[in-house]
Amino acid sequence: MPVLTRLIPSPVVVDIRAGALDDLAGVLADERISHSGKLAVAVSNGSGARLRERLAPALPGASWYEVGGGTLDDAIRLAGDIKAGHYDAVVGLGGGKIIDCAKFAAARVGLPLVAVPTNLAHDGLCSPVATLDNDAGRGSYGVPNPIAVVIDLDVIHEAPARFVRAGIGDAISNISAIADWELANRVNGEKIDGLAAAIARQAGEAVLRHPGGIGDTDFLQVLAEALVLSGIAMSVSGDSRPSSGACHEINHAFDLLFPKRAAAHGEQCGLGAAFAMYLRGAHEESAYMAEVLRRHGLPVLPQEIGFTDDEFVRAVEFAPQTRPGRYTILEHLDLTTDQIKDIYADYVKAIGS
Repeated sequence: MPVLTRLIPSPVVVDIRAGALDDLAGVLADERISHSGKLAVAVSNGSGARLRERLAPALPGASWYEVGGGTLDDAIRLAGDIKAGHYDAVVGLGGGKIIDCAKFAAARVGLPLVAVPTNLAHDGLCSPVATLDNDAGRGSYGVPNPIAVVIDLDVIHEAPARFVRAGIGDAISNISAIADWELANRVNGEKIDGLAAAIARQAGEAVLRHPGGIGDTDFLQVLAEALVLSGIAMSVSGDSRPSSGACHEINHAFDLLFPKRAAAHGEQCGLGAAFAMYLRGAHEESAYMAEVLRRHGLPVLPQEIGFTDDEFVRAVEFAPQTRPGRYTILEHLDLTTDQIKDIYADYVKAIGS
């Protein structure tokens, strides 16, 4: 009898706990990652650089590369630097920009990537996507999943609070993204990958329903696991659909319309998700989502991240143009400017100031 299953792309190692960095050398020594110990380690000039002194003695075969930012040029430059090194793997050590640069560079030179994030700002740490700034603004580039993810919760505790809170908004936005996917299925017959949807939805719900905060290790554990699962859900489906709907279209609109003023990715996605839930008539769910976002110190109104009401309306109106072909509540309603203004006014009244 044939075995009717499918292979799920996922890391061979996921280590999320306090003190995980103490065992990083052992993880990297896995024959599937690095049999020779020759590693290219990409670090930021901030959190990653501070950890280099601690980790370097345990990684004698590593070469260290400081990455200046999160641009496409930075990633291409990193790929060029490591191409001649005959390495077994690339390690990205730092925040989201460094992880994305390392993911792109590793894919470009055909090496596996080990992600070692120092904050939990968004779900890109385990996704098959690298988001990099380019001449046109910001682009998303398909890359393989990391072969391993190591998250030390002691390190996360030391990260700037804003960069951890932002991950909450990104994780919770999964719930809105799945609602958009289900809408596209009902209206257009778009196929849903049930496994990817289940993984992404439960990741978002776990964060939404957890009573703790970023000062609690058990909450950070759940948040980190949710962000990893979101990335795996994208790999299962083959695109960003499980974690990206109207919430992310609004986020991308902020990035493109106001590139010098855009807030953190997860902050904008959380705000976008709360508003998108209200748009689809899920008013109680929207209010609860806004309540949870507020409890974690995340924005639920545009003024809280420096935008006016008119700028938010403009972003919502422009949002469908950021993902041509993606069907969400925004494309479904096809609202005029005045309609967006009216619904936004109702949303403000519903969630309170």
